Amino acid sequence: MSHYEEEDNSGKILLAALAGAGAGIIAGLLMAPDKGKATREKLGATATKYSGQLGDQLSKYGEDLDTRFKGYIEKLEDLGLTGAGSKLKLKGNWDEAKGKLKQQYAQLTDEDLEYAEGQGDELVGRLQNKLGKAKAEVVKMLNDL
Repeated sequence: MSHYEEEDNSGKILLAALAGAGAGIIAGLLMAPDKGKATREKLGATATKYSGQLGDQLSKYGEDLDTRFKGYIEKLEDLGLTGAGSKLKLKGNWDEAKGKLKQQYAQLTDEDLEYAEGQGDELVGRLQNKLGKAKAEVVKMLNDL
């Protein structure tokens, strides 16, 4: 098995849980010793119990998929398959990074280098215009700081 192939049993487990719950409900209906209302109440209680468990499983499965997807995207970026620096990852002290950028590019002003959390696209756009570089180049330059 290559490092790109990972065995994922989450989907199989989820499918088995759904099949088991469905089979249990059908068997319960066919062999119900109680009549009408009592059977419906038992089915309702059982369905509520399993729906909570199923919801928890789906939530965990979704979180796992999200984590894996983000990991794969980062691997693709590292391999250069999505374009160099397609995702901005600023680390460390921004004031130090600004100082390095000002030393490297004298034409940059404090306004050009204004950065607030969640506004990376605006920063990249300003630097693209000021430096005449492509977005991927600017993002890579910032990530390398």
